[in-house]
Amino acid sequence: MSRIIRDSLKVGLLLCVPGAIAWVTGRPFIFPSLGPSAFSLVMEKKPGDMLRTVIGGHLIGVVGGLLAYYTIAEELDLGNLPPSLSLSLLRLAVSGVISVILTTAGMLAAGARHPPACATTLIVSLGIMATLRDALFIMLAVIIMCAVHRLMPREA
Repeated sequence: MSRIIRDSLKVGLLLCVPGAIAWVTGRPFIFPSLGPSAFSLVMEKKPGDMLRTVIGGHLIGVVGGLLAYYTIAEELDLGNLPPSLSLSLLRLAVSGVISVILTTAGMLAAGARHPPACATTLIVSLGIMATLRDALFIMLAVIIMCAVHRLMPREA
């Protein structure tokens, strides 16, 4: 099997488990930043710290997103976009920017650089998945995906 097909199927397999859990439970175990994380896990040919980086990066992203959201934009969300030039929309935008700043600083300080975590922090800070329960689902999905990755056979 060609490397392109094999790697593409591996990325898909990593997303199948959280996707199936989402389907069975009706809970958000699959979300946009999980896709780039799956891609990163499969494409990294020196796995070393990749699992720590993926889990750590997303955890930092979730925490940064929650901090920004609950201090700046609580009760707002991207799904119910406030009117242009409103204070509410400004608060939502600032929450997103601050969350990415916090996540970037946290990842750099922790040595857990995982760019998809900047998407996770936006998902949280923009009110899309901004509850503590959502944060738990995000982290469980990331951990499950990483566990599936660990179980995959390695190429020689």
